[in-house]
Amino acid sequence: MTAELVRGQNHTLPQTRLEIRVSAGTPVVAGATLGDERGTVRGIEWIAHPGSPQLPGLEVSQQAAADHRLAVDLEALPTGAHRVTVLLALPVGVGGPVRFGAVPAPFVAVTGLDGTEIASFTLTDLDAESAVSALELYRRQDVWKVRAVGQGYAGGLAAMLADQGVTEPAALAGTIQEAVTRGLARSVAPPPRTPEGDRVRHATGSADHRPTAPPPAPEPPEPLTDPAATGPAHTAQPHTAPGPAAAGTAAAGTSAGGPINYAHPRRQHAAPPSPPPTAPPAQQGQPAQPVAGDATGWSMDERLYNQIWGMFEDLARAVAAYRSAVDFAESRMDQELDRALSDPRNRIGGAGDRAREAARAKRDELTSRAREALDRDLAQLAAEAAVVEPALPAAYAGWGNPVWHAHRIPMEIPMALRIGDLHLPERTDLRIPLLVRLPLERGIWVDSGRTASEAAALMDTDRLRRLAMETAVAHAARLLAVYPPGEFAVHVIDPAGSAAGPLAPLVEAGVLAGPPAAGPGGVASVLAHLTRRVDLVQMAVRAGAADSLPPDLDTGEQLLVVNDFPHGFDDRAVTQLRYLADEGPAVGVHLLMVADREEASAYGPILDPLWRSLLRITPVADSHLADPWVGHAWTYEPLTVPPGSRVLEQVLAAVAEARRAAGR
Repeated sequence: MTAELVRGQNHTLPQTRLEIRVSAGTPVVAGATLGDERGTVRGIEWIAHPGSPQLPGLEVSQQAAADHRLAVDLEALPTGAHRVTVLLALPVGVGGPVRFGAVPAPFVAVTGLDGTEIASFTLTDLDAESAVSALELYRRQDVWKVRAVGQGYAGGLAAMLADQGVTEPAALAGTIQEAVTRGLARSVAPPPRTPEGDRVRHATGSADHRPTAPPPAPEPPEPLTDPAATGPAHTAQPHTAPGPAAAGTAAAGTSAGGPINYAHPRRQHAAPPSPPPTAPPAQQGQPAQPVAGDATGWSMDERLYNQIWGMFEDLARAVAAYRSAVDFAESRMDQELDRALSDPRNRIGGAGDRAREAARAKRDELTSRAREALDRDLAQLAAEAAVVEPALPAAYAGWGNPVWHAHRIPMEIPMALRIGDLHLPERTDLRIPLLVRLPLERGIWVDSGRTASEAAALMDTDRLRRLAMETAVAHAARLLAVYPPGEFAVHVIDPAGSAAGPLAPLVEAGVLAGPPAAGPGGVASVLAHLTRRVDLVQMAVRAGAADSLPPDLDTGEQLLVVNDFPHGFDDRAVTQLRYLADEGPAVGVHLLMVADREEASAYGPILDPLWRSLLRITPVADSHLADPWVGHAWTYEPLTVPPGSRVLEQVLAAVAEARRAAGR
């Protein structure tokens, strides 16, 4: 039975391999310190934080997130460590809350590796504090216990570290916050939480309930009509259901030939909540058992969106469990070897060799069992992906999906747009679509520089830049294709006119708001136009006078594509661009930049906030994006048009025809 603790209360821990789960209503920084018998932190090597997330027996998240899972192996802690203190702090300088009193009370739970909750603690009565010692695990007479602490610090992370006895706490706090800022810049933003609440408790023996399902859209788009979305693809008859999942998880499938069971180890089992009365009922013609489950009243777009994010999280956590198990096996082998070889008797004869062989055999056994569990999860996810991919609507589908050839410009904005695929090295053929919500909440930066990826390093610089601009053009075309006619406009700044080739599809189709702007005058004109739009809409919204906007103002969403930044930009233009990146998304002005950050280094740190505000993608495969749950480095694969296909031209022609028919 779970022990629900209050401040100061303790509870005996029945096991030494644990997870500490943190659920907050806003992104928080999670860390931990180790203390000796007197609670003293002996140095920075005893502190786990996003900039240094791993210690022997302890691992924390590499970034700020609303949910965290900290892995703890009390037997593997460094010699002399008798206490683990879990610390939470609000990130600074990112525009979020600055005190815990302004956010829901954080919830912390200590669980076994199978998800069984041992003890929990809700940190209530916080106000001006921006950092808090949540709980501590401590050893008393060879018995490990957990104590609810809940000590807040209005002085923030530095004050909390100072109270832990850390030397130079302000410098360390700055290092941690810088690591958090870098992590936020590379992290994929999670989808919104469910409307029924911010906190998710984990029932004993049950799977996690994912707090990532999107809220119902007020007017869902039309249901899928493509045959691939309503035919046999909704079941997995060609696939054989994988074997039983690992301990503590749900079965991966039913008998061979039956439909796939989507109850994954960490998949939300319950149907999403019913939509409000304004949402229409389920559309006729949809299959009785849709691909993404049978959530009554939710559109296919909503179900598929939640399905894909569920697969994303499942893969992240399955791989995290596997890597943690492998690390534990290696750590255990090292400890057993140290104990065996520290005994002088084992240095004589073959005792030492036998000890080494036994330790390695145990390591191999644990690793093999972990790999078997991972393979079962991967097989389940692969079977699910094979069913889901053909059923995706155009906004969620890759360029090679036949749905694009039958695409019609919609009358409603879809929930999200696919901008690429993600995969991990444990199984590179299992691709997760990377979806971003619409309207865009964050600009996009297509990196045209020589990144650390092998593909970029081997590519000619000019070819890489052209490929980056082609990627931006393809994303602009996808956005135009999924918005209703006239509700999305694309502006282009090409100061040197170097992108004429990649821009040709947009120019020839006549779907741009105007010719690509060239030269300093063109740059200044477009930036002044969009800056004026942001200013006017902001003033109208604040004054509650949206009807007073000038009649010549286009109230549709606007996308600014900037090629080869910072060429052609003076200081004023750079300031305007930063203003659009910060203020534009809230009023419908979005940024899509093609730039090499190294070339922009001449501006110094003034551009750092700009880069951090954008989601960085690459024109070639690159391992740089992080998931919002575990922080794995995912390989991003850009969407590419199949060789010889004219799908891009066909889509843009459909956009132009829809605009003409609508008189836009």
